[in-house]
Amino acid sequence: MAESVAQRFARITSAERPGKPKVLMERAVVLGASMAGLMAARVLSDHADEVLIVERDTTGDSTEPRPGVPQGSQVHALLPAGHAQLDRWFPGFSAEALAAGAVNPPPEQSRTYINGELRPGPPPGSLGAALISTRPFLESMVRRRTLEIGNIRLVHGRADGIELADDRVTAARYQPDGTAGPESLVTVPADLVVDATGRSSRLSDWLGAAGWPQPPMHRMPIKLNYASALFRRDPEISDIGVSIAQNQPGSGRPLRQGGILAVEGDRWLVLVAGYADDRPTRDIEDFRKRCRSDYPTEFAQIAEHGELLGEVNTYHQADSRRRDYHELERIPAGLIVAGDAVASFNPIYGQGMTSATLHASCLSAYLSADPDLKLPARSYFDDVNVVVDVAWQLSTLADLALPHVDGPYPRGYRLTKWFSSLIFAATAKDDDLNVQFNRVTTMLDHPTALARPQFVLRALRFALLPSST
Repeated sequence: MAESVAQRFARITSAERPGKPKVLMERAVVLGASMAGLMAARVLSDHADEVLIVERDTTGDSTEPRPGVPQGSQVHALLPAGHAQLDRWFPGFSAEALAAGAVNPPPEQSRTYINGELRPGPPPGSLGAALISTRPFLESMVRRRTLEIGNIRLVHGRADGIELADDRVTAARYQPDGTAGPESLVTVPADLVVDATGRSSRLSDWLGAAGWPQPPMHRMPIKLNYASALFRRDPEISDIGVSIAQNQPGSGRPLRQGGILAVEGDRWLVLVAGYADDRPTRDIEDFRKRCRSDYPTEFAQIAEHGELLGEVNTYHQADSRRRDYHELERIPAGLIVAGDAVASFNPIYGQGMTSATLHASCLSAYLSADPDLKLPARSYFDDVNVVVDVAWQLSTLADLALPHVDGPYPRGYRLTKWFSSLIFAATAKDDDLNVQFNRVTTMLDHPTALARPQFVLRALRFALLPSST
């Protein structure tokens, strides 16, 4: 019997370690030391004699935002599915991160507001422990654990291209840090090359220049603007560990999003966001005004009474985008694409880092099947498409409701929107539905789990007979 999409997703999100790995190649090259690149290198270390990572940022062990990740100073979330993958590939990671300062707030310190109303959270323990920190803190830990592996090496330089022969990738090129000009380019022969260079990936151009088809690119213009600021954490001001606030279209409230995270170093990271022409600035008074007027009280308490650490940082993301490599009729063997180089989503939903860890799981499944490396990695791209589809569906369904977003609308959009609204309304009254809904939105389960008859019937009962609940 063919594997269903939900079964495939369950296999990808499994936290079980693969069996004894088999070495399949001499050298793999990973372009980019982002979360996606580091996770890919970790998986490849089980299957290659040598793994070389090429990264342009020279951050070392720093926990400061990297120049190549301009959004690094903003709020980031590691969803439970990503949390499980980090512990899968780096045993003891969570305990080490918590000991180093990452936060796992108790339920009474976690709040979610929709249209200004406090929503019930999932029952304690139903999603596992949280792992909350800044992105640089988390990435630096993953980078250190990755580079401690004996057959992984990192060099600093800018990825410059790939070389192809006989329908496969044979090498990667990079410009070493501090050099310029074609004479200083380094060409590294490789059995496998991973593009993890992010949203600005030039792989499509490299393929086109070599006469290969380019993947279809899909964009959804979200025009998201946000600002984040760090404050000294002070229990006399607030006990909040996590606070998420969202105003939905049609609520009569400004379409703004916000978040407070208690992060390492006894700090709060506070975010305010808007869309289209609603642009938070770097001015702290503008930041405080937004916290007072559009968010729950803990935002104003922290913004007005907390000690500001550093400056307000802003970021703009014009669109969500995906490159559908799985649709290519021809694709070179020896080529893998991971992370934002495949797809990047509205960052409000916190799917980026988690998707990157799941792409590593896809890579592990591909390599564990003892593939013929002389053939394209079709099963890998098919698995990645399952992950991308889940994240894309969850984020773009909400983004399509924004008044300034005008498609593209997927087939069955109206029905899907109606069903999602039905389920969401019922989650406020039904613990089992609430747990399943949160397992889907945190990428632990495939969205089809919510279409099981028992959940549909319960959601309909709450909608049709609200007085009986």
